[in-house]
Amino acid sequence: MKNFIKTSLALIILISLGGCKKFLEEDLKTELAPSNTYTSTYGFEVGSAGLYSLTRSEYNTFGEGGAFIHNAATPYESLQAATDIADVINSDGSLTAHATLTITPTERFALSYWNWAYSLISSANLMLVYSEKNTNWDSPTDKLRFQAEARFFRAYAYRTLTYLYGDVPYVETILYDFKLNFTRTPKAEVIAHMVDDLKFAVANLPTNPDVTDFKEGKLTKWAASHLLSEIYLLQGDYPAAEQAALAVINSGYYNLMKTRFGVAKDKAGDVFSDMFLENNQNRKSGNRESIWVLQFQFNTIGGGTNSDDWTRRAWIPNYSSISGFVLADTLGGRGIAQLVPMKWWVGTNRTNATGNVAGIFSATDMRNSNYNIKRDWYYNNSADAALFGKKANITEQTWFTTKTLFPAITKFFYGRTENLALTGSYKDRMKFRLAETYLLLAEAYLGQNNPGKAADAINEVRRRAGAGDVAAAQVDMDYLLDERIRELVGEESRRFTLVRTKKYVDRIKAHNPAVAGKVTENNMLWPIPQVIRDANTGAPFPQNPGYGN
Repeated sequence: MKNFIKTSLALIILISLGGCKKFLEEDLKTELAPSNTYTSTYGFEVGSAGLYSLTRSEYNTFGEGGAFIHNAATPYESLQAATDIADVINSDGSLTAHATLTITPTERFALSYWNWAYSLISSANLMLVYSEKNTNWDSPTDKLRFQAEARFFRAYAYRTLTYLYGDVPYVETILYDFKLNFTRTPKAEVIAHMVDDLKFAVANLPTNPDVTDFKEGKLTKWAASHLLSEIYLLQGDYPAAEQAALAVINSGYYNLMKTRFGVAKDKAGDVFSDMFLENNQNRKSGNRESIWVLQFQFNTIGGGTNSDDWTRRAWIPNYSSISGFVLADTLGGRGIAQLVPMKWWVGTNRTNATGNVAGIFSATDMRNSNYNIKRDWYYNNSADAALFGKKANITEQTWFTTKTLFPAITKFFYGRTENLALTGSYKDRMKFRLAETYLLLAEAYLGQNNPGKAADAINEVRRRAGAGDVAAAQVDMDYLLDERIRELVGEESRRFTLVRTKKYVDRIKAHNPAVAGKVTENNMLWPIPQVIRDANTGAPFPQNPGYGN
C-alpha cells in the first residue's frame, strides 16, 4: 500500500498538476479554482502571486506556511556539495549522499527537486491555458504580461530539470487525463523551448523597474534577458548569449554598486558588504545592481518563514558551541556549518589556522575584506571574564573536524536579537544581479575565443572590488570560474555553473580531494527518481548512466 501511494503521488506530479478536469468535476464557487479565479486581471494577479511563492519555495525546508516540502534542511545546498568550493563530508545527513557522490534514485532531494520543478511548470501551464480563455482584462497588455510571467517561470523550472537530470519530459499544457507513457525529451529540444519562452518574456514583461506602481520582486524583461543569456550559454549559442547580456548591461536601469548605500552606509563596511545587509537588496534601498530579488521579508504577509532560506545556517560555523561564545546577530545568528569553505580558494591568511594558503584573492580585493569573509573571531560571552574580548584561534580542528570556527562568508549573516536561534533568514535574496550578467558576458566571449573582451567584462567586476585588472592572457574558463567564486560564492548554484561550462569533473579532481578519485562524467547528472520511472508503465523511461537500469 505504501509503495502504491508513493507511486501515485509521483505520477500526479509527473502528469502536471492542476488539470484532470475529467477526473474531478466539482464546480467550486467559494474556493480558489482555475475556473473561478482566472476570470479577471485580479484573478491572474492571484495566480501570479502563486507562481512567485512556488518559486521561492525552492528555498523552503519543512513546508511551513503551506510551502512546497523538501522535508530536510537546506535542500538547495545539495547544489553546492561535491563541487570545488565547500567541504560537506560528515556535515549534515541530508547532504551526505550528495557530498560523497553516493546519491541513488531514491534520494529525497532528487525527487523533491523533480516535484518542485514540475509543480511550477504545471502552475505556469495552467495560467497560460486560462489566459487564452479569459476576455475580462483591465488593460489590453495584461494578457501578454501574465503569459510572459508564466513562460519565464516555466523556463526557470526547466532550467533546473535539464541541469540536474538532462533529458526530461517536456510538458507545455494542462494534461486532463492520466498519462503513463511519458518519454524523455532530448535536452537540446527542451533548451530550445526555454529559449522561446524567455524570448517571449523579454518581449512582453515590463521594461521600467522605476515606475511608481512597480512591485519589488516582480519580473522585468531584464531578468528574462539575464536568464536568456545563461540559457544561450547552455545551448552553446555564444553570440546570442553575448547580445542578451549586453541588453541588460546597456539598458540604463542597472549598474554595479560602487558607493556605500542603504541601512548601514555610515557605519563600518564596504559597498560589497552593503548589498547583503537586510533591507538592502531591493531598489528602494538604492541598490541598482539587483535585477531580480526573491522576497523573504520578516513579519510580512507573503514573506519568509522559519523554514525559508537556511543558507546562513549552512555557511556559518557552529561558533556558539564553543565555550566563551554566545549567539549574536553580529556573528550571523545560529550557524551549523553544513558547508565549510575550502582552503584552496578562501585562503588562510589573517588567521591562525595551521598552514598558510594564499587563496584566490588579490591583496586589495574588497570581497576578501573582513566585512565579507570573517576571519577574526573574538569571544563575546561577557559572563566569561577569562575569555571575553580575546581572539579565538581558527585551527584545523575547528575548521574541518568540529566545524566550530573557520573563515565565514558574511553575505549570509542574519540574526535578530528577539530570536537569535532563528532558522530562516527572512532576508530578501538577490537571485540575479548585474555582476553575474558581466560574468555571463565574459563566458560568452570565451565561447567565441575572445579572451580580450572576456577580460574587459571581468574587469568591470574586479574594478568595483578594487581587485586590479586581469590581462587577456590570463583569462580562460578556470580563471572565470575562480572569479565567479570571488563574486558569487554561495549565491550561484555551483553545480549548475560547472555543468554548463563542462568543467565539473576537472574542477572536482583539481580542488575536492574527498571525491577527486571517484568522480566521473556520470556524476554530472542526478538520477531520475525511481518512483517516477516506476509510475511510467506505458513506455520505457531510461535511467541516467551510472545509476542502474
